[in-house]
Amino acid sequence: MALVLAAGIATAVVPTAYAATATSSTACETGWGSLNKQSPVFDYEHQPITGIRTGTHPCYDRMVIDVPGTSTANPLSYRVQYMDGNTIYQAGSGDPITVGGGAVLEVVVMAPVYDPATWEVVYPAKARQPLPGVDLTGYQTFQDTRFAGSFEGETQFGLGVRARLPYRVFQLDNRLVIDVAHSWGTTA
Repeated sequence: MALVLAAGIATAVVPTAYAATATSSTACETGWGSLNKQSPVFDYEHQPITGIRTGTHPCYDRMVIDVPGTSTANPLSYRVQYMDGNTIYQAGSGDPITVGGGAVLEVVVMAPVYDPATWEVVYPAKARQPLPGVDLTGYQTFQDTRFAGSFEGETQFGLGVRARLPYRVFQLDNRLVIDVAHSWGTTA
């Protein structure tokens, strides 16, 4: 558990996805699958994305998308899916954006990067550029990020990973969490 806290993503609620064994190998949950994951809710009345951060764990790499005001009672709409190839297509224009890695997850969150009341930018991402504040140096699974845009209250970006690996998506208060496993196996 000390590794989870030392990983740089200090959250009070971290689902237990692994347990240390006497032989110091780590048992990893990997039954998440690699099929599309999405929220069935389509509510566009959310606060803007205020930040995106990442962390690495013994069994997976984690991305956290901060969206104040969301919770299990007020869920955030999202869609996460593997793309064919290394390209995502920007909403609105259809422009291709290449993302590094052996596989690419397209992440679409129904929250803008700007304040809808004032149109002021809250999360200063730029199209085709890596996500601000996200440094993936030393990660086992995450390899690249590319911002696609925020169009009609919907924000889109690509997450490049080492290979098409199992992943899960879940919500906690004020954030959406994406974990991508380091392998399809059951130990790290």
